Amino acid sequence: MASRTAILLGASGLVGGRLLRLLEDDPAYTAVTLLTRRPLGLERGKVRELAVDFDRPETFRDHVAVDDVYCCLGTTIKKAGSQEAFCKVDRDAPVAVARAARAAGARQFIIVTAVGADAKSRIFYNRVKGETEQAISSLGFPNGFRAVHPSLIVGERAERRIAERAAMIAMVATRPLFVGGFTRYRAIDAIDVARAMHAAAFDESPAGGTKIYEGEALFAAARVNP
Repeated sequence: MASRTAILLGASGLVGGRLLRLLEDDPAYTAVTLLTRRPLGLERGKVRELAVDFDRPETFRDHVAVDDVYCCLGTTIKKAGSQEAFCKVDRDAPVAVARAARAAGARQFIIVTAVGADAKSRIFYNRVKGETEQAISSLGFPNGFRAVHPSLIVGERAERRIAERAAMIAMVATRPLFVGGFTRYRAIDAIDVARAMHAAAFDESPAGGTKIYEGEALFAAARVNP
């Protein structure tokens, strides 16, 4: 198996932390670089950290010539403080890295956004996610653009959100009810989202095109072992 290199954005998050462990354990990857806003203390073995300013591409453009770019960046409007600040994290930062990576020769981009992502949506959150996907997919990565669309992601977060925790309990309890066309709304474990992203990087269909993993396709990808 040919050696691969990767960049990971959002390694400190619920999905990103699990994806990092998958990449570490995968012998196909010889080097994994974490682009972070602040040091995380995760540098070890083939993993190295690079503290960057996502508003200043010059802080990372010389470090993004890799095979695979994985993006797990994400926040909430409450945590960000405003819609503008939310956009800087969920849209502007991923797009800035994608542009620099594409120019540097990166082969493909894999991102986790959300079910309902649509650049034309009237819902602000879904629209921003859709705008992010649209901007990145238009860059034409040689091996393609992959977007993973989970519904509610199950897992322990560093910060506890009471309302979200209550919703999580309800969604987990009712998972068996979300079948057929409603599978896209079924709660999914964070590790399964990470597994789907990992599998997506090795999915060669369509070669060089865009592929969305949602509903049954998402759960199927989570079961694949690259």
